[in-house]
Formats: sequence, C-alpha cells, structure tokens
Amino acid sequence: MRARRVQPARYGLFILAAIWVLLILPLSAMAAPYAAYVIDARTGEVLHSTNADTRLHPASLTKMMTLYIAFEAIKRGEISIDSKVKISSNAASEPPSKLGLKSGQTIALRYLIRAAAVKSANDAATAIGEAIEGSEAKFARRMNRTAKALGMKNTTFKNAHGLTEPGHMSTAHDMTILGRHLLYDFPEYYNLFSRITADAGVRKVSHTNRRFLTSYKGADGIKTGYTRAAGFNLVASAERGNERVIVTVFGGTSTSARNAKVAELMDLGFRRAPSKAPLHKPAKPSYVDVEDIPMASNGAAGKTIRVVGAVTSSKRPNLRPGSTVEVVVATAEKPQATSPIFKADITAALQEAQKTVPVQAVAPVLRPSAPEAEAVKVAAVSMRPIQRPAETEPAAEVIKVAQVAKIKKVPAAPEVITRVSTSGGRHWGVNVGRYPSRYAAEKVLLKTALSEISTLDGTLRKVVQRPQGFDANFLGMTRETADLACRRLVARNVNCFMIGPS
Repeated sequence: MRARRVQPARYGLFILAAIWVLLILPLSAMAAPYAAYVIDARTGEVLHSTNADTRLHPASLTKMMTLYIAFEAIKRGEISIDSKVKISSNAASEPPSKLGLKSGQTIALRYLIRAAAVKSANDAATAIGEAIEGSEAKFARRMNRTAKALGMKNTTFKNAHGLTEPGHMSTAHDMTILGRHLLYDFPEYYNLFSRITADAGVRKVSHTNRRFLTSYKGADGIKTGYTRAAGFNLVASAERGNERVIVTVFGGTSTSARNAKVAELMDLGFRRAPSKAPLHKPAKPSYVDVEDIPMASNGAAGKTIRVVGAVTSSKRPNLRPGSTVEVVVATAEKPQATSPIFKADITAALQEAQKTVPVQAVAPVLRPSAPEAEAVKVAAVSMRPIQRPAETEPAAEVIKVAQVAKIKKVPAAPEVITRVSTSGGRHWGVNVGRYPSRYAAEKVLLKTALSEISTLDGTLRKVVQRPQGFDANFLGMTRETADLACRRLVARNVNCFMIGPS
C-alpha cells in the first residue's frame, strides 16, 4: 500500500519537471543548429568553419541583402536617397521589430535605410523593396539574382525582412560573403552599421547590435538577426591595426551567449590572420548568365538579361543593311551593273546626307563628247539602295528619261532615312539607369550616345516613366549590338543591362 501511494507522487514530480523544461526555460534554449564562419576580410581566407554550408534560417541577416540592393539602386540612379516613399498597407502591417509606419504615410528613403540597418525594422525593409521593384515578390526575385551574382550558392530569399517563411534559407558562408561585399562595395554607407543610434525620421532608433559594438574593441558592424526558428544570429566585423576579421554565427541561444561566441571567434581570427596581407577586394557582382524569368499577367514568361563584364575585344561594327551608297553607270549600248563608289565619294555622300537642309535630287545629265555616249554617273543620295535597271531595258529609254528630267527640271525628292527601324531582328535595347526626372534621364542618354557613338549610332533614345523613376533606354538594336554596347559601356564604368523583346 505504501508503494502505491509513493508512485503517483513520483510521476507528478516528473510531469512538473517536464512542464518546467518546456515552459519555464526560454524557447531560445532549444536553439536552431549552430554554424560559424570566420574569414580574413582583406583576402577572403577562411580562418574557421563549422557547418558553414548548412542551410539555416537567416532571420534579419536578410536585411543585409535588402540594404545592398538599395545602395546598388541609388548608385545606378534607379532611385534617390531623398526619394519620398509611400508606405503600403503590406509594409505597415509587418510584425515587430518595426518603425511603426502607417499605411499611406510618406517618408524619405534615407530614413527607411537607417531604420532597417540600425533598428532592423521589418516595415522599413518591406517599404524599401516595394519602392525599388514595385512589390515584395519582385524584390525577392532581384535579391536572388544578386545573391547568385555574388556567389551565394546556397541562399534563397522569399522576403525583404527575414521573418520565417518556407524556403527562405541561407548559410553562414553565404552571409559572410554578403557582409564582405557590403564592406568593400559600398564603403560610403558602411558607417550605418556602427551607429549606436540614428535618426529614422519619425523617431530616434537604437542599434540592435549596440552591446557587441560597445564591448568588443574595433567592432564596427554588421547585422543581427533573431527568430525562434533561427536562434540568435550575427554577422560581425572588427578592425585592429591593419587586420580586419568578419565572423558569422547562426543559432546562438541568447544575445549574451551569441556575443560571447562571436568575441571568442573574433579573437581566434585575429590570432590566425597575418599582421600584413595584401588587400584583395571582392569582385563586383557579375550578372552575366543571371536570368530572371517573371511571369507576366497573361501567364507568358519574359526574360531580363543583365550583362556586366570588361570588353575582351573591340571590333569595327558592320555597316547596317541599306547603308551602302552606290553609283549607276549607263551607256548608249547597255546599262551596266551597280558598283560601289570610292572612299572619297563615300565621305562626301555621307556629309551630304547628314545636312539638316532638304537634299534635292540631282537629275542625270548626259554629256556626249564622242560618237559613243559617255558614261552617266548618278550618286544615290538616299540611304535606300537604288533599284538596278533591268538588263533587257533598251538603252534609249534610259537616255530619254534623263533628257526629260533635264528639260523639265522635275525634282524627285529623295527619301532620306534617318533612323533605323526596330523591325528585322532589331527588337533589343539597353538600359543605362533609372533617374528621378525625365531631364536627368535624357541628359544621360545624350551623354552616353556621344561617348559610345560607334555602337549606339542610329538607335532610338527613349525615356520610360516608371513608378520609381524614369528609365533611360536605347532601343532598336540587334541582340549582338546590344550585348556589345553594354560591354563597352561597362568598360567605361557606365551601368548597363540588356532589354529583350517584350
């Protein structure tokens, strides 16, 4: 009987202990898998790695990519840092951490960037994505294109803020790559990640990483992240003397435990990194072969190809069809075949065709100086090839027409083609940026056309208004010409990507 009374009490204690483990201990104690990666930022050399390529939840480390694209868009002229962004209901409804933006509210992009970098505000991150690409879904596709171009091979983004979503995954290795690119690709904005506080327009915000920034010597960034699925994440960078180390940790059990682990790995990195090492900055993202195939409203797939790369060879462009100026030679016996004119005549004909005053037709004139008629040469002033006379046409008819034209002085106004048609395979173009005003876009188009006249001559300069600004486009090109133009422009440090047939 005594044993029967004690047994229920033991079961009760066991149940209470289980409840205490499940409810009293913080959920963060049951942390996500741990991963860590340490590199020498100067060279990219790996100094430590644990589960670095395991796909895990990145949480708000995602905002590093959101900010990278924002900096890229500002540099490319797609949007201005002072652009006013209207907050959507989707952005305003994001859960904390948030800035507290209201639907319909207007705020400058610079404040959204500060809020995302310092406060890790989810509503600000979503608003940034919508301002640049029009919707969060389109922005996520751009995030994935950029990740692929940066070499982040195991990362897939589904949103701009990092809240847990199926398939939204990354690795410690990939996030370290992104952190290094933020440091070296946009040094003018990197100081944002070391600010303890910042003015976010509607209010002053404090940095989510301020404990580590103030406690570890030389720390100057970069980004924290936390969700229940991810645990406590951090990508941190610190500089001491000539040395700089970047550390990424996934799956920390708490803020203090994570910071302590990052500090430990930082110390390890500084011990292993050489005191002197050459600086090898990471290469800028190359969008060659990085394709985005969004679905149109009618279900058809479209393609955007962004081309970046140095020019390996520069070839003289081929003459466009119909641009050869020819001479018709006719004699009293037989009209002869068309033949190209000499180089000197080509130069003169081109100069004549480029005059702004209307070009008058030159009537053929016969100047017989012998029993046999001399050859009659007529230079074609039209860019269209002159139709060859039929071989069976009597020579007398040719002479008769010439004499009538001379007597009556009937001007036959030629048709001068000044712009190449976009038909016949010329359905491609290039985009050289997005600008805050039509004037700015037109100014860039003119400047670019003058600097790259060999490949852009004859193209159609067109400014297209978008919700985010004005696109500066050159249209009416073949795919090969557009590709060559982009490569030559990129070699001149001009941002450029190809536009395919729509």
